[in-house]
Amino acid sequence: MYTSVADQTTDQLGGPLSVLVRQKRDHVKLSALLERLRGTSGEDQAGVLLDIYRLVFPHAFAEESVLWPVLRRVLPDGGELTLEVEREHQEVNELVKKLEGLEDGSPERADVLGRLTEVLDDDVRDEEDALFPRLQSRVSRRELQVLGVLWELVRRVAPTRAHPVVARRPPGNVVAALPLSVLDRGRDVVDSALLGAPDRLVPALHRVSSGLARASHAVELLPIMRSGEDPSTRYIARKPPFPWGTVVVSAAGSGLAVAAAWRALRRSP
Repeated sequence: MYTSVADQTTDQLGGPLSVLVRQKRDHVKLSALLERLRGTSGEDQAGVLLDIYRLVFPHAFAEESVLWPVLRRVLPDGGELTLEVEREHQEVNELVKKLEGLEDGSPERADVLGRLTEVLDDDVRDEEDALFPRLQSRVSRRELQVLGVLWELVRRVAPTRAHPVVARRPPGNVVAALPLSVLDRGRDVVDSALLGAPDRLVPALHRVSSGLARASHAVELLPIMRSGEDPSTRYIARKPPFPWGTVVVSAAGSGLAVAAAWRALRRSP
């Protein structure tokens, strides 16, 4: 019988550096964000969702890149266990992608938000009650600490947005990390600036954000980004590949627009 990570102390989980402690800390933050999300709308909801994305997607990316390969190696049924969580991660990516195309206040948006909250809660329970206690039983305290450091390093450079096309396993997700992280984190800056930005800057910032989103979609459509995935987590893009010439122009234009918008924002009273 295993004890849930949620019911163990920091010392029991391997000390402050342990990957299990880091995971538990992120799960507590996620629970607080999901509580804040309930009943929000408009800019308030957009701000909370942006915080959730910044937490959830780097967290999951680091799990898939660092932890799940170890679980598949040390547990006889590790492949089956991690695949179930990868499917949950895939559904989160698809739900967020769908959410981005829905108008605020629409009934369908409320349904998608409800399902997103449900899947995130299920993912936390699966990890804390099943996967992580099993990992804890098979690796040493020192190994948990090493995994914690590696997981944290990957999390800090991981993408922060939904990318349902990208494989949930190496090598596809590892190759995708750098280009998508740069684009995502640039988009985070723009979307944060949008919240409460002067009206005159809103159209320009929206264009920049959309350009970065299109560029990241073009990157994730590269065949190598889907290598290594299990067929059950495969997402078939519903749009044709984005022209690479447009990607270059969009990226360059977005960079200039971000700089101009940021200067204007700083000058505004």
